[in-house]
Amino acid sequence: MQFIDEVKIHVHGGDGGNGVVAFRREKFVPRGGPSGGDGGHGGSVILVADTQLGTLLDLRYQQHYLGKRGEHGQGRDRYGKGGEDSLVRVPVGTLIRDAATGEILADLVTAGDRFVAGKGGKGGRGNIHFATSTNQAPRTAEDGEPGEERTLRLELKLLADVGLLGFPNVGKSTFIARVSRARPKIADYPFTTLIPNLGVVGLSDERSFVLADIPGLIEGAAEGHGLGHRFLRHVERTSVLLHLVELPMGAGDGNEREPLHDFDIINRELARYDPALATRPQVVALSKLDLTETREAYPALRAAFAKRGVELHALSAVTGEGMPEILERLWAQIATARARPA
Repeated sequence: MQFIDEVKIHVHGGDGGNGVVAFRREKFVPRGGPSGGDGGHGGSVILVADTQLGTLLDLRYQQHYLGKRGEHGQGRDRYGKGGEDSLVRVPVGTLIRDAATGEILADLVTAGDRFVAGKGGKGGRGNIHFATSTNQAPRTAEDGEPGEERTLRLELKLLADVGLLGFPNVGKSTFIARVSRARPKIADYPFTTLIPNLGVVGLSDERSFVLADIPGLIEGAAEGHGLGHRFLRHVERTSVLLHLVELPMGAGDGNEREPLHDFDIINRELARYDPALATRPQVVALSKLDLTETREAYPALRAAFAKRGVELHALSAVTGEGMPEILERLWAQIATARARPA
């Protein structure tokens, strides 16, 4: 299934039905008076958060949503039937903006959350409402009001406790595959992961958290290099970031990277996207500890990171070494965040 995390849709609430001008003309009722009923209210277009959805794909193919029109009033005091609401299912974590102004209208973060995107119009009043002592046979009725119409931009922000960051090929996909049932594509070329992957990590004592693997960032992402900042919105709701760095192989070609430099680049890109993300708690780990070169370089790298006030851990997603300690550190940060008042 395609992963779609941003779409535009057009919504139009149903128009209200018209009120009617009518008079009672019944046998043995010589002075029947006005009997025109009201029109029914139009149906609204309502967005509903649904846990069964993980993408906005369906809305990419159907972008226009219309509420049902209310029925017109009828004679003999009969009111028109109200139009049915149109329910549109969206993933939990959908942010709704006005496409014209960019104003945030709603944020559906809990299953079942609703937002009336296009309100149905009110039905018009029939002539039964306009009778007075001086006008006992009014020939006045109201038309129904038009439904609300507007264009919305929907943005999906995944709901995850931990965001997994790092340069391409540092081992993020291998990590999430090791600790959860997520099965991302794993290969030895850059940008193997093209979409975010979610995995549920289970710990002892029935503890669990959600981990989001975000496609690799590179320097210049703000200018659109690599995959750009397109997927960084998916770590905005996280409690903690797991930042993986690696000791690049192939030294001597003049293009090798350096873990501390990579760490600085990623954090700089985070700050450019959203300063609050750069201050988010991070657990930093050197990956691929199963490789001899990485294991030998780890003590010196740990000391270099310590000079920056950053504790550098080490792990191997292939063998599992160091993984339990990393997961417990992540859980400690998550538990602290969950204990804070909302």
